[in-house]
Amino acid sequence: MTTHPPPTTTRRRRWAGLAVLSAGLLVVAMDMTVLNVALPDLAAHLRPTAAQQLWIIDIYSLVLAGLLVPMSALADRWGRRLLLLTGFTVFGGASLLVLLADTPATVIAVRSLLGAGGAMIMPTTLSMIRSLFPDPRERATALGVWAATSSLGMAVGPILGGLLLEHFTWHAAFLVNVPVMAAALAAGLLLLPEARDPAPGTWDATATVQAIVGMVALVWAIKHFAKAGPGDPAAWAALAAALAVLTWFVLRCLRRPDPLLDVRLFARPQFTAGVLAALTSMLAMAALLLLVAQWLQLVLMLSPFMAGIHLTPMAAGAVIASPLAPRVADRIGARAALSGGLAVAGAGLALLHLAPPLVPVVLTALLLIGCGAGALTIASAIIMSGTPAAKAGNAAAIEETAYDLGNVLGVAVLGSTAAALYRARLDTAGITGPTTTELAHARESLGAALEIAERTGTTELAARAGTAFTDSLSLTGLIGALVMLTAAAAVFALVPRRLDLHTQHH
Repeated sequence: MTTHPPPTTTRRRRWAGLAVLSAGLLVVAMDMTVLNVALPDLAAHLRPTAAQQLWIIDIYSLVLAGLLVPMSALADRWGRRLLLLTGFTVFGGASLLVLLADTPATVIAVRSLLGAGGAMIMPTTLSMIRSLFPDPRERATALGVWAATSSLGMAVGPILGGLLLEHFTWHAAFLVNVPVMAAALAAGLLLLPEARDPAPGTWDATATVQAIVGMVALVWAIKHFAKAGPGDPAAWAALAAALAVLTWFVLRCLRRPDPLLDVRLFARPQFTAGVLAALTSMLAMAALLLLVAQWLQLVLMLSPFMAGIHLTPMAAGAVIASPLAPRVADRIGARAALSGGLAVAGAGLALLHLAPPLVPVVLTALLLIGCGAGALTIASAIIMSGTPAAKAGNAAAIEETAYDLGNVLGVAVLGSTAAALYRARLDTAGITGPTTTELAHARESLGAALEIAERTGTTELAARAGTAFTDSLSLTGLIGALVMLTAAAAVFALVPRRLDLHTQHH
C-alpha cells in the first residue's frame, strides 16, 4: 500500500508550510494550559457548580482523546490537508462562539468543539510533516521545530492567560485563538499540499465507536482516580470498561487487513520506544507545570502572569534542545540521544528533591526538563522515519494519543501523589481558630488551607500548609525522577544500537 506523493515543493514552500502547521499546533497546545489561569475569573462570572467546573476542565481532553484515532483515519481517507483546514475552521469558530457563552453549559459545549478541532489538528500536523518533508534529514529538523512548538505552547499558555486576564475578561483566553486560526487557514490553503492514502480500505464503524468509547472511558477513569482516590468504584468500573473495549479494538484491528489503526506498528521495538518516550516526556512536563505553577502562586504568592514568566525556562529549554536533538543523535546515536533526553528530564525532577526549594533551583529543574523535551524530537523521528508513508496517519494518531495520555497521567498520577503527600505532611496539631471540620478541609488542598487561614486569621495554618506543599513537591520530584530514569532504561533496551534515523520507509 502506498500513498500518492505530494506535489514537489520548493524548500521555501516546505518550511513556510511547517510554519503554518506550527502555528495551529501552538494554539492547540496553549489551550491545554491557558484555562488553568482563566478558570477563577470564569467561575466568578458564571458561577458553575463543582460538577460543571470539572466538566469545563475535563471535556476538552476527553473529546480530544476519543477522536484522535478516528480523525487520523479520516485524514488518511479524506485528505490530511482538508481535515487540517477543517480543524482550523472548527477550532477558530468554537473560540469565537465563546462570545455567546453566558452559562456553564455553553462553555462546556464550546470546550467540546475545541476538543474536536484539536483532534483534527494535532495528529494531522505530524502526519503532514511526514509527507511534506520526504528527505529524512530535513524531516528530523522539522520534527524538532514541531516538538519545540508543542512544548512552547504548553508553557506559554499560563503566561498568555495571565497577561490577558490582567486587562480583559476570561473570554480573551478563547478569543486569542481566532486570528491565529484565521491566518493559518488562509496560509494553509496556499501553501500546504494534499496527501492521502489512495487505498485505505473500508471504513470500520465498529472500530470507530470502540476507539471513542475506550479512550474516553480510560481518560475519564484516570481523571476520576485523581479526584476521588483509588477507592472510587465508578473509576474502577470505567477503567475496567475502557480496558475491555480497547482490548476488543486491538483484537479487531489485528484481524482486519485494513484496520482503522495499524497496531502492528508496535511490533517494531523502536516504535514502541518512541511512543514510551513521548508519553513519559509529556508526563513530566504536565506534572511540573501544574505543581510548580501552584507553588509559585500559592506559596510564593506571585500573580498568574509572574508565575507564568517563572515557567519560561521549561519553554526555553525545549526551544533550544528540540531543533538540536537530531544533530546530537547523528553524533552519539539515536538510542543514546533518546534515552539521554529522558535522563536529563529525570535529573531535573531529581533536583527538586536533592536541593533546597529555592527559586533558582526550581527554575534550573524546569530548564533541565525543557532540555529533556529534546527527546520528543528523537521520538517523533524514530516513529515517523521508520513508518511507511501510507501509515503516517496511524503513527501520528498513536504518538498524539501518547501525548494526551502523558498529559492526563502526569496531572493524575503525580498530581495525586503530591496531594496525598501534602495531606500526610500537613500537621494541624495545636492550631487554634479553625474548627475541626475546617482543619480537615484544609488537608484537601493548599488553596483550601489558605482560604481557611485567611478567613480565620490563622497565619500558622498558612505557614504550615505552604511548608507541607513544598515538601510534597520535593518528594514528588523524586518519584517523577524514578519514573523518567526507568523509562530511559527501557528505551535504551528497546532501541537498536545502530538505528539510523535517516533510513527511509516508503
